[in-house]
Formats: sequence, structure tokens, C-alpha cells
Amino acid sequence: MLYELILKYVDTFTFLNVFKYITFRTGLAFFTSLLITLLIGEPFIRLFSNKKIYNPIRKDGPSDHIIKKIGTPTMGGVIILLGLIISVVFWADLTNIYILFCLYIVVSFGLLGAYDDYNKIKNNSSSGISFKLKFITQVFLALVGLIILSYFVEYNEFKNLYFPFFKNLVINLGWFFIPFSIFVIVGSSNAVNLTDGLDGLATVPVILVAGCFAFISYVTGNIVFSDYLQITYIEGTGEISIFCGAIIGACLGFLWFNAPPAKIFMGDTGSLSLGGSLGAVGIITKHEIVLAITGGLFVLEALSVMVQVISFKLTGKRIFRMAPIHHHFEKKGWPESTVVIRFWIISIILAMIGLATLKLR
Repeated sequence: MLYELILKYVDTFTFLNVFKYITFRTGLAFFTSLLITLLIGEPFIRLFSNKKIYNPIRKDGPSDHIIKKIGTPTMGGVIILLGLIISVVFWADLTNIYILFCLYIVVSFGLLGAYDDYNKIKNNSSSGISFKLKFITQVFLALVGLIILSYFVEYNEFKNLYFPFFKNLVINLGWFFIPFSIFVIVGSSNAVNLTDGLDGLATVPVILVAGCFAFISYVTGNIVFSDYLQITYIEGTGEISIFCGAIIGACLGFLWFNAPPAKIFMGDTGSLSLGGSLGAVGIITKHEIVLAITGGLFVLEALSVMVQVISFKLTGKRIFRMAPIHHHFEKKGWPESTVVIRFWIISIILAMIGLATLKLR
């Protein structure tokens, strides 16, 4: 919006040429979303507290959770989404199909998360809507977006699956591209959702993954850098750096209020939308496997739940004291801050490994 308006005056005022640079607009997107979330954070926290929009706590969770977390507002994802969306609308090229796709995913999954949060608050239950209904809706939303994206993106490379460390290993997915992409988006959405169980636990890894993909999308959309790094050049993906920059700024601003002890939780409104958008970025840049590496903490959290459920159904025994795995360590006596910071460290290491794959191939 603002970017298109500025472009009209570039020929008249040459100093405005700086707005043509993706790196400059990525910085603007970061600071805009950061400023918005910082400004609206406190008013929304007061509003949600007055409206008693509190986060229902799992009754089987660690005992100190039940004591410490009760009365903390939820649906803080609204703060993140407002900062993110306004920033992207301001500084991104809204004619870019990849930007529109990411906005569609973040808005639609955010609305689904808000509906889930609403049901939790209404019924005073940590369950919300049924997993089956949530999953079917996620699949449907992702399918609609991917069908539209496939209609506008016609080159064959978009259906390829590329492997890090092996530059010549490429699999053409063909028609399987759609179900695979749905798996990435929905899986990423739910994995972030499962990770969001402690103060700041999901926020920092999201920032790290978004930071990695701000760089990846930039080099993927730059023919010179992509050739040097021997990765597939995809025209137009550089604009996704702006979207990732907005995610980083919005999450960093939200972390100001979500840091232990949290004054507000992002809820499913934030976790489902952020996870889905990271999955969308991974698909667009053709770095789905790198997404699994940089977001390895999310993968670990999701796997811990699946292993726990499968083990209990088959043997009647639980492998972990509680799933997702961050609650397992709490049950073992680790303080919440210890779990969070150690998981952040793991995320930093995984992000560095993910970035290293760009050169090691």
C-alpha cells in the first residue's frame, strides 16, 4: 500500500529509490511491526483482562502451572497479527503472489485459532474445538491456498523437493506436491501450537526460524546469490524477506509482554497462524527440509506427543511423564525458566545448522 504509493514519486524524488531495495523494506517491516506490537500490547492486555479473556490451564499439568498461569490473558496472537499484517501491507509488494499467499495463510489460520481460543474461554476448557474439526479445517484452508498458488505459479521447479547437503538430489513430486505442501503447512502450524506451552518458549524459536528464512528467501530470489550458493533461483521470492522481517518484529515486540512471567499468552490465534506462515515460507522458497532443521524444536515437540499417544494406545504405558516434552522436563523438576532457555539454545544451534546447509552442498 505505502510502497506502491512511494513508487509513484520515485522519478520525481530520486532519494526514494532506496524503497526499491528489499533489504531496506525488510528493515522497515521489522521496525514497523515491532513498534506496533509494543504500542498496542498494554492496551490489549488491559482489554483482555477486563473482559476476562483468560487462558484455561490443563488440569493434568505441572502443579505450579495451575497456580501461576491462572488469570493470565490469552489471544495475544491478535497483537502479533496486527503488527505483522499492517507492516506487510505497508512495505511489501501486494501484487506479489507469494506475499498474498502468506497473508492468506496467516489470516485464515489466525481466524481458526481465534475461534479455537473463543471456544476454550467460552467452555472454560483447555481443549477448545475438537482436533478432528481443527485438522480438517486446516487442511481445507491450506488446500484452497495451494490450488490458487499453483494456478499462478506455472514453472516445474516449484513441484521439486530439494535436499540440503546434496545439490544433485532432486525429487519431482508432480501431483503429490499438493498433499506434501498441505502436510508442511498444517504440520508446522500444529507443531508451533504444541510448543507454545511455556512463557516465551515458542516466540524465540519462531523469531530464529523467520530470521533464517528472511535470508533464505532473499538469496533464493536473487539470481546472483542463488547461483553462487547453487540453490534454485525463484523469481519474486525475495519479497518474502519483508514478510519474515515483519514476523521477527511482531514476535520480538510480543516477547516484551510474553517473557517470564508472561503478562499474556499468544494462544492458538498466534501459534497456529505463525506456524502455518512458516510452513508457507518453506514451501515458497523450496527449503522445506531446511525448515524442519531450523524448526527442529517444533518437530521434537510434535514427535514427543505422537510417540506418547502411540505408546499409550499400543502398550498402555507413557514414555514421557507428560507431553509435549517441555512438560516432561518440568515434571522432572526443571524450573520453567531453565526449560525455556535450554530449548532456546537448542533452537539457536538448529538455526545455525540450517543456515550452514546453504553452503554445504
